[in-house]
Amino acid sequence: MGVVYYANYYVWMEVGRVELCRALGVEYKLMEIEDGIFLTVAESKCRYLAPARYDEEIVVETRLEDAHPRMVTFGYFICRASDGHRLSVGETKHIFCGTDMRPKRLPERYRASFGIV
Repeated sequence: MGVVYYANYYVWMEVGRVELCRALGVEYKLMEIEDGIFLTVAESKCRYLAPARYDEEIVVETRLEDAHPRMVTFGYFICRASDGHRLSVGETKHIFCGTDMRPKRLPERYRASFGIV
């Protein structure tokens, strides 16, 4: 069919989320290693608007939608790079968890990066 497999959109969202966290001053890996904090996916959704084709360059726009000490929500727009045509919109909600995978409050040192006051 020449169309990108639908689950790849979730992989692209993850890449966008990691890069946004980095731009906000939060290194995902260090947060896990140093503080034992994981962003566990609680909910995800993707609305497919047009197909991405094989070998087509895409752009993932990621934004921080909402955040509080226990949960963060990211929003995504996936567009075709050549003309900016929107291919999908998505959202993921994450619960901050400890190494035991139980909910945990986000440490103070990360809150400003996520816009939590």
